Amino acid sequence: MLDREGFRPNVGIILLNQKNQVFWGKRIRTHSWQFPQGGIDRGESPEQAMYRELHEEVGLLPEHVRIVARTRDWLRYEVPDRFIRRDARGHYKGQKQIWYLLQLVEPDWNINLRATSHPEFDAWRWNDFWVPLDVVVEFKRGVYEMALTELSRFLPRYDNRSRPYRGPQRPRQNDNDDTGSQGTEVNLTLQFGFVQTQIHMELPPGGSFDPDPQKNLKD
Repeated sequence: MLDREGFRPNVGIILLNQKNQVFWGKRIRTHSWQFPQGGIDRGESPEQAMYRELHEEVGLLPEHVRIVARTRDWLRYEVPDRFIRRDARGHYKGQKQIWYLLQLVEPDWNINLRATSHPEFDAWRWNDFWVPLDVVVEFKRGVYEMALTELSRFLPRYDNRSRPYRGPQRPRQNDNDDTGSQGTEVNLTLQFGFVQTQIHMELPPGGSFDPDPQKNLKD
């Protein structure tokens, strides 16, 4: 379902824990990290699509979260031709998104990356609110920055050892240096036909890995 300009309606989800850290998912069998997102089906409202995608990609139900805020208008990004199927080129241009800021109100063990037979992620972690945009695919970076900037003023206040919350701070150049913390090392064995491939991966602190993702992937 495309609009007149060739953009597909879509929702993006920024999920917060009690420390205002955000859910960061690793795309299945890739090294790409991103927020949950998905298309709006015909007849769905953006909110209905958000709850459906939240369950399909993260395994959470409406009672596990509360809506804090959403972007006022559509945020658009164009997809480069090399990422578009040949039969869609000339018609499909990109995504227009409504972004939702959600607060997780139940323990994060409710997160389930395999809630459906078409998982989107095989690992997840909590990340500081201002995610490192240089690890996001380039054509999505502008939308991520716009969504984070617009929704940052709605961040809930929390008490961190009696210190008041003073709002999000954009990371400086060296703020994302994790050399002082230890990650989790994971060795993967992927099967492609008769060929097995070994992959070594280190998850950031706070990350979680799903060792047995489903084989059927969603486009």
